Amino acid sequence: MRHINKPALRIAPRALIAALLTTTVLTGGAASVFVSTTFAAESPAVATATATGAPLPGFAQLVTEVKPAVVNIAVTESIQNAEMQEPPNSPPGFPFNGQDHGRNEKPEGGHALGSGFIIDPSGYIVTNNHVIDHASKVTVTLADGSVYPAVVKGRDPKTDVALLKINADKPLPHVTFGNSDGAREGDWVIAVGNPFGLGGTVTAGIVSAHGRDINAGPYDNFLQIDAPINPGNSGGPLFDQSGKVIGIDTAIYSPTGGSVGIGFAIPSNLASKIVDQLRDHGSVKRGWLGVEMQAISPALAKAMDRPDSDGVVVDQVEPGSPAATADLRQGDVITALNGNAVKAPHDLSLAVAEIGQGSKATLTISRDGKQSEVAVEIGVPPGEKSTAADGDKPDNPVGLGLAQLSNETRSELGLDRSVKGVVVENVTPDSRAAESGLQAGDVIMKVGGDAVTKPSEAASRIHAAEEAKKAAVPLLVMRDGSTYYLALQLLA
Repeated sequence: MRHINKPALRIAPRALIAALLTTTVLTGGAASVFVSTTFAAESPAVATATATGAPLPGFAQLVTEVKPAVVNIAVTESIQNAEMQEPPNSPPGFPFNGQDHGRNEKPEGGHALGSGFIIDPSGYIVTNNHVIDHASKVTVTLADGSVYPAVVKGRDPKTDVALLKINADKPLPHVTFGNSDGAREGDWVIAVGNPFGLGGTVTAGIVSAHGRDINAGPYDNFLQIDAPINPGNSGGPLFDQSGKVIGIDTAIYSPTGGSVGIGFAIPSNLASKIVDQLRDHGSVKRGWLGVEMQAISPALAKAMDRPDSDGVVVDQVEPGSPAATADLRQGDVITALNGNAVKAPHDLSLAVAEIGQGSKATLTISRDGKQSEVAVEIGVPPGEKSTAADGDKPDNPVGLGLAQLSNETRSELGLDRSVKGVVVENVTPDSRAAESGLQAGDVIMKVGGDAVTKPSEAASRIHAAEEAKKAAVPLLVMRDGSTYYLALQLLA
């Protein structure tokens, strides 16, 4: 599970948001894993005190019905990930990739434990991306104790959602997504998962708030809850009183590393759309506008003679982007998208991302004190149009998708504009790239000692190493602001 310390919540760079609720167990042999499962339920009576002394109604019936669809997930991490060093200047107690990298010895038999839930009787399972991020092997254990190997069908690092698939010889219990927007602050919620490896643990609480941005990614829109969740709960379901999944337990805010009653869940109305795309395409396609923007502070609003701080100021328009085609300019203030108010950069990022690529949209802007509406066609992010390393050769086993490192991508990854390279857009599960420890969001700066700035350059150098029958090629990679060398395996 991601652990958010106090300074990180006030001003939290992405590099200081650690992998959330995943529990790591280091053993000399196999890890014992117990898992839970879930299904849908009728609305239980709300627990309230009675004057008669009669037993208070609880959530037993709900738990009985949903628990069989909650699973425990065990991940064997790649050797490269286990050997990676902790980033410099990390605060005390900062969990890096779910492991203690302050030790000199290499961990043996390391297993990261998380949670998930079945959404289809054929064996599709939803969890957090950070649960399976560095996995060389994923194992799922059901509530009845049966164990299955899992295949990663798709993952989305930007929202921290992943989809797994297991093959069972029978229909499996499953749960369905509910309406997270309908969850009111104060409504009861139930979390089921695998905290600290204790499979099938149930906790209860209430919805504390909507729309929390904890700086974990560009599309943060978390539900805040006070139901206790801890390391190992990552990827587990958050149920409403009808037994519908209204969130994916993902992060905690804690100065101690344990639950202090402030947790965060990805809302189902966001997660369900991501899951649908992962199931259909294996990746997520988002809309793109092509602007860099900033919030309007009260001082800036006064300087610009604006009545309030709502809206965003356009800092830069990327050449050739949909924004450039629509003649958006530096200094324009965007106040609405399709009639929906834009109060902050986060609002516009979320709204544009959810619009289909190629769709028409209308921006309300203010320029030189005059308001107008601008038509724009939402585009495809540059990375999706760029060459992938396995694109030239469909049978290439490397499985590494590369994209141009645009200014927008730099902003999403928290990188300085001086950083040069190509960004890893996706990594095919069970590929050479996955086995080598590469992951989406990595920036490849050099291939075999040569600097690269275009996907085609990196791809050609990787192909050249393959044709030369090299067993591996060294890559200089930047991840979370730190650089390190990684060996990209090319031969079996």
